Amino acid sequence: MEEKTYRIGEAAELLNLKTYVLRFWETEFPQLDPLRTEKGQRLYSERDIAVLRRIRHLLHERGLTIEGARRILAEEGGHAAAEPLPVVEPDSADTTPAVAASCDCGGVVRDIVAELEQLRRLLAGTS
Repeated sequence: MEEKTYRIGEAAELLNLKTYVLRFWETEFPQLDPLRTEKGQRLYSERDIAVLRRIRHLLHERGLTIEGARRILAEEGGHAAAEPLPVVEPDSADTTPAVAASCDCGGVVRDIVAELEQLRRLLAGTS
């Protein structure tokens, strides 16, 4: 089965970023190397999307500089984004939002749950 690829607009929408941000990050992070079509369109793989999520987390949530994020990604050696995450079907007893609401984690878990819920709706086709 062929790996899913995303055009820059699709990737930007999925990550809630602007396309120019993705183009800029490509110049700053050597881990990002989307495929190019004959016409020059960028095609981001699942691995690229995972790297972009990691970069967004480091820059936006953790507040690191680009240099700091670049250093962390280099130390990780791409292991964090080497393979796409497995698809997990929600079961009827899903208590993740309740667990997230009770956790005192500075909002990080709640943000992750909210992003996962948004992705679930996007994948289900119900924005």
